[in-house]
Amino acid sequence: MLSILVKDYMQSNVQAIPASASVREVVEHLLKWNVTGAPVVDQQHRVIGFVSEQDCIKDMLNSAFYAEESDSVARIMRRDVLSVTPDTSILEIAETMLGNKPKNYPVIEHGKLVGLINRRHILSALRENNGSYFSLKRSSPEFAVHSGDIQ
Repeated sequence: MLSILVKDYMQSNVQAIPASASVREVVEHLLKWNVTGAPVVDQQHRVIGFVSEQDCIKDMLNSAFYAEESDSVARIMRRDVLSVTPDTSILEIAETMLGNKPKNYPVIEHGKLVGLINRRHILSALRENNGSYFSLKRSSPEFAVHSGDIQ
């Protein structure tokens, strides 16, 4: 495989969440843009966190149970964000994703958010650059489940 870089497959029109947003606003944002999560940025467009659907669900359940107002995104976001640069290798990220790592990575250049790359982008890059594997005439794998074999 040739060198495949993040900048060739990343989503560059990232809809980041401002740090001042409420969880309710984040939920509306995620649903509107049909994304599972988004980077949270400060006023200088620097990534300070990442918020996911799961973070929002947890907060919404707690808010409903305790009849409280929704938190700010800053209270529920993950602050330990793994990020990459536009020149990061797709293969490097793919290997990292094999572990229990995030599904989305903000792409940072000169301290600023310039894109987002996720598992779907990685899968697309691998497929496009591994044509020999996909072009070979292979028989479809046969999967069988035998209920008596499962313990």
